[in-house]
Amino acid sequence: MAAPGPGMTAALDPLLVLFDPATLSGAVILGAIFLFAGLIGSWLVRRLLKGALVHDKSERIDEITLQFLSRLAILAIWLVLATLYAHIVPALNRISSALLAGVGLMSVIIGFAAQQTLGNLVAGVSLVLYKPFRRGDRLQVAAPTKDDCDVGTVVDISLGFTLLKTDDGREIIIANSTMAQQTMIKLPPREAGATEAKGKPAARQGRREGAPA
Repeated sequence: MAAPGPGMTAALDPLLVLFDPATLSGAVILGAIFLFAGLIGSWLVRRLLKGALVHDKSERIDEITLQFLSRLAILAIWLVLATLYAHIVPALNRISSALLAGVGLMSVIIGFAAQQTLGNLVAGVSLVLYKPFRRGDRLQVAAPTKDDCDVGTVVDISLGFTLLKTDDGREIIIANSTMAQQTMIKLPPREAGATEAKGKPAARQGRREGAPA
């Protein structure tokens, strides 16, 4: 294969200068490209999640598990892109190299600061893998109430917290590490007409008492 001629090389020079990460314009353009790639990657992950749920006719796929894994995948995409961008741009690469001198102390500080966050993330992974509950399950969990417990329906598991919703509309937010360690009671589904059925006898009794003799 013949090598590119001088004319082709001269034509490519402006593009090489434009995308040169050593220049400010090149770093900005590359940053925009990486940002666009991250948005496309995140969109593809969400699209695959939606497609998997739509085509799951037998309902074997746990929706809450897929959502948790999609959040992990999106986080990994952005971390990889940010790392690549920092290595490509010389200015950021020099800054990261200069910070390596204090990386030992910083890692200890960050480790203590992020210990709870990482614990919640690992606990969330364990909840997703072992599946002690699913979305829509009614659980009795420990809560700061007068009875030291409350009942709620599982709504979501994020990277850090589990969200439940009580029958009266209150939200119970529990850290994943706490959720994985505490004892919970899985209750049967709440019947939609249970409250109405309880109220009807009282209403009939009131009408009887108020009826003329």
